[in-house]
Amino acid sequence: MSFFKNIGFISILLLTLNSCGGKMPGADAKKFPPEPEKRIKKNLEEGRGFRLDTLGQQQGGTFDFASSNELWRASLDIIDFMPLTSANYSGGIIITDWYADNNSNEAIKVTIRFLSNEVASNSLAIKIYYRKCDTNFNCSVSERKGNLSKELARKILKRAAIYEKQNKDKNFKPYILTDPSKKTN
Repeated sequence: MSFFKNIGFISILLLTLNSCGGKMPGADAKKFPPEPEKRIKKNLEEGRGFRLDTLGQQQGGTFDFASSNELWRASLDIIDFMPLTSANYSGGIIITDWYADNNSNEAIKVTIRFLSNEVASNSLAIKIYYRKCDTNFNCSVSERKGNLSKELARKILKRAAIYEKQNKDKNFKPYILTDPSKKTN
């Protein structure tokens, strides 16, 4: 009986291991360079790995994963005067806390959801919530669509476009045509 259990287990194991055909799901070999150093660099640039530069040393980590996303940076810059409740880069959402300027009975709360990393008007979903409280602290909250959310989206997109242009200019490397017959050593 033990013999048949072992044969059954080995058969299931072989079928499971053979079912993927030797390829990782979702991986396309053409998209990855064959040199390990280039693969590591590409993975780190895309935020798919981590680096252990300082083994055995006690240092704080540096997290710059969101700094390359122009919409994310622009959104945080535009609403920097408001306290944040949640800023989840992987979830693609920023939620502010209630903000009141001088009038303490009225406050606003902003929710920015990122639908895409592309700097375009359809990449953001912005909701503005208004809270109005009376003297007995009875508050009513309502979502309002209007000029404030449109103006906020416009400012974020404008700033993101500036960041995108700066990033492209920084990474721009002109291709210089040279005459192969005029080599300089």
